[in-house]
Amino acid sequence: MPSVDEIVGHNGYQYRVKKDWVAASDQKLPLKDCHEMVIAANGLLYMLGNETTNNVIIFNKDGKVMGSWGHDYPGGHGLTLHNENGEEFLYITDTARSIVAKTTLAGKVVMEIPYPKEISAYENAAAYKPTETLIMPNGDIYVTDGYGLQFVIQYNSKGEYIRHFGGRGDGPSNLDCAHGIALDNRNADKNILLVTSRNQNAFKQFSLTGEYLGTIDMPGSFVCRPVVKGNNIYAAVFRSGDNQNFGSGYLTILDEHNQVISSPGATEPIYENGVLLPQQKLAGHFIHPHDVCVDDDENLYVPQWNSNQVYPVKLIRV
Repeated sequence: MPSVDEIVGHNGYQYRVKKDWVAASDQKLPLKDCHEMVIAANGLLYMLGNETTNNVIIFNKDGKVMGSWGHDYPGGHGLTLHNENGEEFLYITDTARSIVAKTTLAGKVVMEIPYPKEISAYENAAAYKPTETLIMPNGDIYVTDGYGLQFVIQYNSKGEYIRHFGGRGDGPSNLDCAHGIALDNRNADKNILLVTSRNQNAFKQFSLTGEYLGTIDMPGSFVCRPVVKGNNIYAAVFRSGDNQNFGSGYLTILDEHNQVISSPGATEPIYENGVLLPQQKLAGHFIHPHDVCVDDDENLYVPQWNSNQVYPVKLIRV
């Protein structure tokens, strides 16, 4: 096994692996799958999982467990943080209950959005398995139905339906495992929705009203949600090469030109004739990374799905 001090990554985006970020003495709360993490203005990290003893576990940056809450999210999957007039809220998607829940940082539910009855394709709630949300500055909510019918559904801040787009199919605007969504606001003149199409090894680009704009191909990388920070896009690759290639995950980082420049835990990204060559996992660091949380020092925190119930790993930027 590699040392926890081993350096991973490429092209100036390199990190020291700290697998024991959460000390063994602090690993007292039960885990199933660690799905996503966000960092709040108070400097604490909130991690969502599907263990109903404690759906949300709260850490400080040193890996100390600061608290936990949540018993009602057996399918807890997507976690998004939004600042609303100075107060921060969490948006949780539950793939088992087919809902989106808006909560305070302490877990009080202030709104729930049920399955989209406005869309005729949904005959019942069971067809809807939301995986992620994006909250816009004006409060609009985009939800990706990544384990359901593959639509992106837009609501206003009150949870009222506006429109939907994407969905299953063979066209460029269709999606296959619409696992995540983020706002790409790196270009001040143009806001773009980045939507994961994981089974197509791609991020797809849409306008805010759902017009298809383009595709960022990630050959061989089954990417989770995109995380936009500074000039970069960060993402966990939960598997690589093949969707059944167990334990083959790593991380990936794209630059302002949407080119992969670093893949911690994998082989170096190489382009030939403008096309990224498929990458391979390097042994030992990750099993199935499911998300990347980036702090202001550009350190990375990585929760993992189906990975022997391990606590998150921290990667310290060097």
